[in-house]
Amino acid sequence: MKNTHHDIPPTLAQTLRQARRVVVFTGAGVSAESGIATFRDALTGLWSRFDAQALATPEAFRSHPDLVWGWYEWRRAQALRAAPNAAHRAIAELARHVPELLVVTQNVDDLHERAGSLHVAHLHGSLHAPRCSACGAAHAFAQAFPDEPGQGRRIDPPACTHCGAPVRPGVVWFGESLPHDEWDKAMRAVEQCDLLLSIGTSALVYPAAELPQRALRHGATVAQINPAATPLDAHAHHNVRGAAAAIMPRLLADAGFGPTDYSPARSEDS
Repeated sequence: MKNTHHDIPPTLAQTLRQARRVVVFTGAGVSAESGIATFRDALTGLWSRFDAQALATPEAFRSHPDLVWGWYEWRRAQALRAAPNAAHRAIAELARHVPELLVVTQNVDDLHERAGSLHVAHLHGSLHAPRCSACGAAHAFAQAFPDEPGQGRRIDPPACTHCGAPVRPGVVWFGESLPHDEWDKAMRAVEQCDLLLSIGTSALVYPAAELPQRALRHGATVAQINPAATPLDAHAHHNVRGAAAAIMPRLLADAGFGPTDYSPARSEDS
């Protein structure tokens, strides 16, 4: 039933060409191809003294708010310095060729949006949407682009302008529930899609990893694009090995949606 290789299976290209409803499910591997560190990467400077997962809990924020806020400002600066890669751009282009497409991402950066994707569900929140830790009010950053030292630093979180409590990062921490509206949107999409593309995700983090399985149960074709094997290999109809930035433009071309230049656009000051 399954195939695993670097080439695009002709049946996958045909399925994409004929699909009416597509879900693109992305994980840390897609952002990593733009140079954004994952939780599994070795960290340097101040952060080398901590397990990244230990900084991603409500308990850590209560105990050391300056450390956690500093960590997320460092991550936000890293994300803003990164540019969307060819996979992000190909996914945005794909939305122009199918009637319905939803990007469901576990990533907390905004690279999909900056590449041009209009419909994105962020299952794990966003680095760019902080909120009050007490009343939940949205907060605007004082600095649109934080000027963070490479080695990291502690920063006291700002106070909520409504109630004065510390503002927290707008991400989903370990032990917290996923945002209801985003999860509901993702669930509806996977239950109705013809094709789900699982790209750059380990298929290990639940409940997000449940989505490809749910798509399979509802009759969708599931294709996985990933450099390494994952638990989804045994279930997906297609397993294409390789980097998303290399595979996605080829998949679009094979489906008849290209060729298109997916190289980063020049900025006015470059």
